[in-house]
Amino acid sequence: MMKPLRDCSIAVIGLGLMGASLCMDLKEGQLCREVRGVARRTRTVLDAFFAGAVDLATNDLHTGILGADIVILATPVRTIIATLEEIGPRLWPGALVMDMGSTKGDICAAMAHLPETLQPVGGHPMCGKETAGFEAAECGLYRGATWVLSPLPRTSPDALALATELALAVGARPLVLEAQRHDRLVASISHLPYLVASALTAAVAEVGVDDPAVWEVAAGGFRDTSRVAASDTQMFLDILMTNRTAVLAQIEHFQQHLGALHNLLAAADEAALRALLADAQKARAVWTPRR
Repeated sequence: MMKPLRDCSIAVIGLGLMGASLCMDLKEGQLCREVRGVARRTRTVLDAFFAGAVDLATNDLHTGILGADIVILATPVRTIIATLEEIGPRLWPGALVMDMGSTKGDICAAMAHLPETLQPVGGHPMCGKETAGFEAAECGLYRGATWVLSPLPRTSPDALALATELALAVGARPLVLEAQRHDRLVASISHLPYLVASALTAAVAEVGVDDPAVWEVAAGGFRDTSRVAASDTQMFLDILMTNRTAVLAQIEHFQQHLGALHNLLAAADEAALRALLADAQKARAVWTPRR
């Protein structure tokens, strides 16, 4: 039997935007017995503690996880994978191990190698900002956001229920998805948009070399479509390299659509171009952002 959330000691490894925001919500709502934060940089540890985001903060991983009922990894994807191997033998039997990584296949595969006494649940809150670090953290980040949960075959119903309780407690909407399905979907709605925004920004920057006035006329359309290109490069490298197959498939899919638009415009086929653009407009209108 898992403890109820209110009786749990929770250790969050990684105090950037996602991890620190979770700690703030847990503390502000008094949702659990204890909130611990683990960060690599001493400055982050001190900032988290003196901001009241945690009950205990440390840059010693083993101290931070000792006796924790729930351990949540909120670092870049490949760091999560390496950390799982390190902490597995040191966690108390029955502990729930979660993550907040943006890809799930490789992480869940690593979770499968955790000691059998532990309960793993992959996770990915679908929220965030292009800014990173403790300074970007905020209460309420997860409110209204979809929080994907990817249990393993060995995950008990009680463990999944506790993970669901945590997501609900901070205002998120839990959604259970198999890891590979998650990765295929987020390649389309998150990873591809980052690459498209990066390519767009690079193309405009080349225009700016010849005519810097392009930055003077750039306005809302460019701002909105290029926003995610400002995201942390290392974080997205981890995402792309651990979801290569799905991302490459989405790039090829996107190239087909962009190529169709290119060909119709080159042929000055206004009627067909209007039809494609109208279809896209209708598809976008059907989807209503939840946040």
